Amino acid sequence: MQRLSSSQRRLAIGLAGLAGFVDGVGFLSANGYFVSFMSGNTTRLAVDLVTDTHMARIPALLIGGFVLGVLAGGVVALKSGMQQTRNVLILVTALLLGGALAYALGSVALSVGCMVLAMGALNNSFQRDGGSPFGLTYMTGALVRFGQGLAYWLCGKTVPGFGGLLALWFGLSSGAVAGALAYSQFGGWAVALACALSCIAVLATIRIGPDPTIHHDGE
Repeated sequence: MQRLSSSQRRLAIGLAGLAGFVDGVGFLSANGYFVSFMSGNTTRLAVDLVTDTHMARIPALLIGGFVLGVLAGGVVALKSGMQQTRNVLILVTALLLGGALAYALGSVALSVGCMVLAMGALNNSFQRDGGSPFGLTYMTGALVRFGQGLAYWLCGKTVPGFGGLLALWFGLSSGAVAGALAYSQFGGWAVALACALSCIAVLATIRIGPDPTIHHDGE
């Protein structure tokens, strides 16, 4: 995070908020399954395999869809040169639009599927050198790095930028609160609000301009 420009850091926090919003909407739409948190779905898959084999297909499909979304977003990122953030977000926006249209046509399952694909793709927004320096839809690694940064600080050592990881977590968690509130008011139509937020993110990338070079810093 510390190697991003200030505008890119704000964008990253905003995208984490978008991920939280979509995951909040998706969690409620999918009755307790996740559209971006695949560790949770992996646990659900394992438990369902033991307690209700028939239900195990749901987390299995969600995990597969997420990986497919990561694949699609990765291809777009690799083909986009210095405009990969913008182009990946255009893909995310299109998928969220598909989710909104699917809900309008009465298919909650397809709407959730589009959200899963979108969240997988979103993780390629800052891809550089064959990987992403930090996650946008999952925060376990960010919290670990933040906790380690605190440990270093308490021991009199400095870890530049570790506070930015907490900002990512706050973005995701506050976005999830907003998503849950939106779902409570609008039901599955809240995915249309997510699409609108993604459009705003695309406009932000256009204003920021071409992607800077990002090097991995361990987040």
